[in-house]
Amino acid sequence: QVQLVESGGGLVQAGGSLRLSCAASGRTFSMSHMGWFRQTPGKEREIVAAISWSGRRTYYPDSVKGRFTISRDNAKNTVYLQMNSLKPEDTAVYYCAADGRGSVALPLIRNDFGSWGQGTQVTVSS
Repeated sequence: QVQLVESGGGLVQAGGSLRLSCAASGRTFSMSHMGWFRQTPGKEREIVAAISWSGRRTYYPDSVKGRFTISRDNAKNTVYLQMNSLKPEDTAVYYCAADGRGSVALPLIRNDFGSWGQGTQVTVSS
């Protein structure tokens, strides 16, 4: 199991940027694919980025592609989400998650992930 703690959320104007961080503890972080999700009230939790354990492979849905960048620093046990050109519809609670399958393939759906952080609020004002 990997323990995850997100930080970096806040209030930003549309067009602005934020960088989220997710600090992980546990020996398996450097071998775990990681992801970022977001959720708004009444909606399903949706993936916004995923990264392989090595950092060589990434995934983004069309809704954030070109605006969000996921990265990781295995020496610091931290994964990041750089969010640029933010829109009001990006407002959500953002969650960091660690792959729970031990598979080569990138995890892309909620059930692929076995550990979750507590979430950090991102609010984008228009």
